[in-house]
Amino acid sequence: MTTDAAETTSGLAVFGEFAEDGADAYANAVTRFRDNQILLPTFAQLRDPSTIPASITTSLAGVEKDAPDARNLFRVHWFNEHADAPGDNFPGFVDVPTHIELPSELTGVDARIVLAFGNRFPMIRAHKVLAAYSCLAARLVTGRFDPINNRAIWPSTGNYARGGIAISKIMGCRGVAILPEGMSRERFEWLERWTTNPSEDIIRTFGTESNVKEIYDACNELSLDPANVILNQFSEFSNHLGHYAVTGPAMETVFNHVTADRPGTLAAFVSASGSAGTLGAGDYLKDEHGARIVGVEALECPTMLHNGFGDHDIQGIGDKHIPLIHNVTNTDLVVGVSDNSTNRLDVLFNTPAGKQVLADRGVAPALANALVDFGYSSICNTLAAITAAKEWGLGSDDVIMSVATDGSDLYNSDRERVMSTLYPAGFDTAEANEAFDSQLLGLPTEAMHMGEAERNRVFNLGYFTWVEQQGVDIPDFEVRRDQSWWNDLRPLVGQWDEMIEGFNAETGVEL
Repeated sequence: MTTDAAETTSGLAVFGEFAEDGADAYANAVTRFRDNQILLPTFAQLRDPSTIPASITTSLAGVEKDAPDARNLFRVHWFNEHADAPGDNFPGFVDVPTHIELPSELTGVDARIVLAFGNRFPMIRAHKVLAAYSCLAARLVTGRFDPINNRAIWPSTGNYARGGIAISKIMGCRGVAILPEGMSRERFEWLERWTTNPSEDIIRTFGTESNVKEIYDACNELSLDPANVILNQFSEFSNHLGHYAVTGPAMETVFNHVTADRPGTLAAFVSASGSAGTLGAGDYLKDEHGARIVGVEALECPTMLHNGFGDHDIQGIGDKHIPLIHNVTNTDLVVGVSDNSTNRLDVLFNTPAGKQVLADRGVAPALANALVDFGYSSICNTLAAITAAKEWGLGSDDVIMSVATDGSDLYNSDRERVMSTLYPAGFDTAEANEAFDSQLLGLPTEAMHMGEAERNRVFNLGYFTWVEQQGVDIPDFEVRRDQSWWNDLRPLVGQWDEMIEGFNAETGVEL
């Protein structure tokens, strides 16, 4: 139950050693996992699923991918086989994460834009389940979460709360989702199916995407009960580290695959900044390949671009504050994307008229059909990647990597609203052509190159949330400005893996 690892910092949610008072919580976790036959995967196994024991992968053949089964923990990675139909078990893993390379007929640029599909992840069909696993696993093995006596509180504006509920349920503990009441109907319907007691375990706060403070206020109230453990994706550095250790190498695998027969340079990694966890993959790709990092936010809420504020409808991205886990001083470009663009392109990608126009513009039908795997933030990432290619003048030898966070199926109800508002007379080929020309070729985005002054300005914006509102000590806040601090975090993942292996040995569970 011990480790030689030292705490990286005393005031931030970074766990490098066993908690001084964690013996009882750890013992209860061992008991619960032994009784429920739960085995934790290591981050190394999620990074490279070929290292998962054959006995486990064989057992997965009988487990539906989206079922509340603890064995699905071993699917919390990018290498899941794509299903041909809903309900398929996804019995195997693939050597390369499923991905899409967008043609220049669609993007209007020569640079190669490649996105890995997040909806291959289990249970929630979005990659935020990896962030949730990273946060709870790090607390469990360091004696900071008792699955018998604690409740896991998951604040989110989108998929992280669902991921947290899924991870809680299959780890045999109770989870509570906190998210704005204006999020998509599909998210709430999923939560109602998965929570233990929906009336108590789903907390709807005021507003939509940009109302994060209201979420924090609810967390602060819940934290008065010591049984509640807040797993705040915006400040849990295990979120960043999980993506650094798992998502970054997965993107590297895709890059190596797409350049095997056509050599190229990994020019950039693009991700919208919701919690900023996924941007940790960009830190990995910068370390290993020199890739530049592009952070993305909504033009309607241009916090990084203009110290701005506002409401927007790109569910799951930037929210009127700077996440504590955003490595701002390592970011090279900020792009603002309008929710008007994501709304209109979602309609374009998911209607017969839109698919017809895509075909008319030279987009292959199979590729056009694959765009149904793009939710709002996936479209947002795509537009930001196109913008980055134009800003930097990238060519055909340059590859931009990004993620398609989730699929369009999470936004069917929102599409109905958009259709009734923007296209009350229907969406025909004329409307589809206009959307293509204005939102793809016209590209109404905004970009800011991040020099030292811009990085420090954006970094400083975090003070108002984290120091003034949430009580982080100024030295702990400031230390994140230095890249050496972030570099010192990296070994924690290996230490957690050692602790996971020790924890599994104590449970005695074998699958």
